[in-house]
Amino acid sequence: MKKILVTGGAGFVGSHLCKELIDQGHFVICLDNLSTGSYENLKSIAENDRFLFVKQDVTQSLQFDVDEIYNLACPASPIKYQMNPVETAKASVLGAFNVLELARSQKARVLQASTSEIYGDALVHPQPESYWGNVNPIGVRSCYDEGKRMAETLFFDYKRQYDTDIVVVRIFNTYGPNMLEQDGRVISNFIVSALKDEPLKIYGDGTQTRSFCFVGDLVKGLIASMEAKGFSGPVNLGNPQECSIFDMAQRIIHITGSKSGIKWCELPMDDPKQRKPDISLAREKLNWQPSVDIIDGLMMTIEYFKSRVE
Repeated sequence: MKKILVTGGAGFVGSHLCKELIDQGHFVICLDNLSTGSYENLKSIAENDRFLFVKQDVTQSLQFDVDEIYNLACPASPIKYQMNPVETAKASVLGAFNVLELARSQKARVLQASTSEIYGDALVHPQPESYWGNVNPIGVRSCYDEGKRMAETLFFDYKRQYDTDIVVVRIFNTYGPNMLEQDGRVISNFIVSALKDEPLKIYGDGTQTRSFCFVGDLVKGLIASMEAKGFSGPVNLGNPQECSIFDMAQRIIHITGSKSGIKWCELPMDDPKQRKPDISLAREKLNWQPSVDIIDGLMMTIEYFKSRVE
């Protein structure tokens, strides 16, 4: 049994990770300030003797006795992270510093949940880890994009300077149960609108693409990354099956049997046109690739949102 700290553990991805680690027999400390996470996401494990919830901001000093750390603490949806951009940047940068200091003092392995957003509006497609990105450093999304890029810098500087045991993963679009209804992510927005028979909002002409990975697959990739001793990444975790935004809208309308139409809206600033991971490195180093079919994943996600909408 390991003692494992998960920052941002009450969030969408973090809650699934906490549950899986508990199921594997570990002791899990979940740290979250509940700014975007929800304690409700943890109800299935809240009473477990091997689970401890700590309400705290990751920008505050961390004092825990742990073997491993997963750093997931940061708003991840454009609506949420643009509401308070200064706090978003602090969560990424100060949060990274604090988990690295804890990892250094405890001699613990630490994982940084980075993002495909560090590639920006990519000029290389699909995106390999060797691509440095095309990011606007002063745009409305830069609090998140550049915050995550700086966090990666800190992680590799701690590895070089202090020999801290790190691994950095770059997460591509993820979906599944425990998503917030109005967090600005395309699948949750589409499903909620479809269930209410409201128009699905498509920004731009709908030809921009994303690659959607079910949260269960992502959690397996996070744990595989942590367990790959000596491997620091960065490594892409996502589904390489590409889909246009318009096609995804049509698919969700069909599955839900919705009467919804499409509402065309202006494309937001710096919204990437294409997003697709090259996961060759994950296959090679982690023996990992997604296994959940998009239809199966959407069905599970829709069932979750049905209860939320009702």
